[in-house]
Amino acid sequence: MKIMLSVGEASGDLHGASVAGALKLLQPDIELFGMGGRAMQAAGVNINYDIAGLGVIGFVEVIKNLGKLFELRDNLAALMDIERPDALVIIDYADFNVRLAKIAKAKGIPVVSYISPSAWAWRRGRAKEVAKLVDKIAAIFPFEADVYRAAGADVTFVGHPMADIVKPALTQEEAYRYFNVRPDEPVVLLMPGSRQQEIIKLLPVMLEACQVVVEKLPNCQFFLPVASTISREMLQNILDRHSVKVTLTTDYTYDLMGLSDAAIAASGTATLETSLMGAPTVIIYKMAALTYLLGKLLVKIPNIGLPNIIAGRRIVPELIQDAANPAAIAAETLKLLTDAAVREQALADLAEVKEKLGQTGAVKRVAEVILEVASRGAREVPK
Repeated sequence: MKIMLSVGEASGDLHGASVAGALKLLQPDIELFGMGGRAMQAAGVNINYDIAGLGVIGFVEVIKNLGKLFELRDNLAALMDIERPDALVIIDYADFNVRLAKIAKAKGIPVVSYISPSAWAWRRGRAKEVAKLVDKIAAIFPFEADVYRAAGADVTFVGHPMADIVKPALTQEEAYRYFNVRPDEPVVLLMPGSRQQEIIKLLPVMLEACQVVVEKLPNCQFFLPVASTISREMLQNILDRHSVKVTLTTDYTYDLMGLSDAAIAASGTATLETSLMGAPTVIIYKMAALTYLLGKLLVKIPNIGLPNIIAGRRIVPELIQDAANPAAIAAETLKLLTDAAVREQALADLAEVKEKLGQTGAVKRVAEVILEVASRGAREVPK
């Protein structure tokens, strides 16, 4: 059996790797290939197209990269013809993957959508479009399942994979030694995103905020995990232009989250990861002005941070566009580091988010859904 996977950024690479591992446990002789990154490759996926440097977001940014994206789409379409997979699994990277699903459908290849387009938040019309193109939605949120069912999709609610993925690999003592952390002094985690444009917009303002924090807490320790899609040299060049000391890391990121007293993170999957590891977080984001204005017209929910969406109220600070300035970021971070009542409430709220995400086993359930759809593909698609 052959399964083609398509992801476009670092968070999707992690989800793809987890799914690949579960698929190989259920069916050891399965062939996995497609577009992904280092995590998927380590999990046994043959990576035909590496996603390093690929992630682009926003209306303006996508337009600038249309040529590159069209070429990639055509190459993946040709790969389908060569390999004739029994199913295509699209993971996140919504606009690109929806177009890829349309190509697969035209070729008679069944499609499973996992981490599906956020039609529950904006562009609800997309739910009907996706429902027509994919054979199965593996939904990670109950409200996501409801929206896609109403649009006519075949939906299985699998639960959120983070309950399986986000867990420490080391004991706390081992983690302190590994990262050379001073346990009696505050630790702040910086997560400026997994796309180059996010790093450029967000990391400098994060570092300026850290400098304000250091003025209040001189012994504060700062760490920045390097996403697989980002050049370490690029990060270091930005760090070298600022006076605050930041340690770059590559491994045991969840263990590092567990040691952190606070995190400053770009809105996205990372904010859910920090929540599950009990690291109170300040969510920030900046985007092109036109992208932001169009987004305000289209997004129909009051919060953009995943912890806040899941909780149904604002439990984590969100600083967007001009609000994401050094003074405001530092002020929210210092509250988490110095105000015991604020910190206690933040930890209680994060525990609530973790409970709402449900039980473990989501990744295995996704793999079972994929194999069921692929088995139909193996019977129906001519080789």
